Amino acid sequence: MRIAHLCLSCFYVDGMSYQENELVREHVRAGHDVEVIASTETMNPREGLIYVEPTRYLGEDGAWVTRLPYRRWLPHKIMRKLRAHPGVYDRLRAFRPDVILFHGACGWELRAAARYVRDHPGVLLYVDSHEDTNNSARGFISREFLHRRFYGPVLRSALPQVSKILAVSIEAVDFVKDIYKAPPDMLEFYPLGGHPLQDVDYYSRRRRMRERLEIGEGQVAIVQSGKQTPRKKLIEALDAFSQVSDPSLRLFIAGALQKSIRAAAEQRFAADDRIRFIGWQDREALTDLLCAADIYLQPGTQSATMQHSLCCRCAVILDDVPAHVPYQRENGWFVSDQAGLVAAMREASSADLISMQTNSRQLAMDMLDYSVLAERILR
Repeated sequence: MRIAHLCLSCFYVDGMSYQENELVREHVRAGHDVEVIASTETMNPREGLIYVEPTRYLGEDGAWVTRLPYRRWLPHKIMRKLRAHPGVYDRLRAFRPDVILFHGACGWELRAAARYVRDHPGVLLYVDSHEDTNNSARGFISREFLHRRFYGPVLRSALPQVSKILAVSIEAVDFVKDIYKAPPDMLEFYPLGGHPLQDVDYYSRRRRMRERLEIGEGQVAIVQSGKQTPRKKLIEALDAFSQVSDPSLRLFIAGALQKSIRAAAEQRFAADDRIRFIGWQDREALTDLLCAADIYLQPGTQSATMQHSLCCRCAVILDDVPAHVPYQRENGWFVSDQAGLVAAMREASSADLISMQTNSRQLAMDMLDYSVLAERILR
């Protein structure tokens, strides 16, 4: 089949392990003809959000990538919010897809995708949605004007051509219903996924990485990863960890520190020799790290690494929010405040981590396998 991934409402970062990359790789691996049509917005681990030149190239995920500029109706800082690009319909017409997955339910070019499907009956159009109140419409103007009065009408105008809206969390389901006014029967829970590891691969990675990190027998390794902003609650996690004096606990922080929290975080790293900051990790190194971990820590806003951690058999400490309900299967702790976070860490060394990790593995196999999720949009 010919599959087009439209990454015009989100950034597309070559070679990473975001959902967009994983689905593209799975479709390429399965032998499909795949093209990514993306904006010029991308991420750099050192610089954060950046913009590149419009271009076409063979991407690291195995598919051709066409990066389109923003239209010039208004200044760039406005157009990158409206997400309008020239040439989307023409690129679709040249590629002739059988299936289109439009990543992100908020963008002008949904109209181009819907028009293509209207002109080519039989083509399947899916829209995935990552939007929720944690990451979108957080201010009055954004909520009432950009989301309700712009993105919402654009999405609703495309619905006759959309097969399903695939929401990556329970909170995203609610957001699309409440803010965009999409009919409930158009929505389907479609979680961010991962790749459940087979025993040989898992134990090999675990043994190798624990040796490299000098994690001793009987020590409990906790990992927090990702782009660390105030809303990820890294400082709160470090403070909670330091309140628990258990020498068997080790805490590893992977990712990038936002400037606003860097000094406070580095001060706490230096104050507790059980804490180690290891910086940004590529996909393979992050997988090794999660296999070495006993517990994955996510006390703040969501990260796709949480699902990856379940595929790597981690027990979890997660923020107790609706989005995390599907991932609760007697496999960890769900905390709502600082006291709960401290209590979870205090219990970590005496908990039945083997049982929790087994439950995480089974949950991942049942819900999160990207090879299965990638097949969903082909029907």
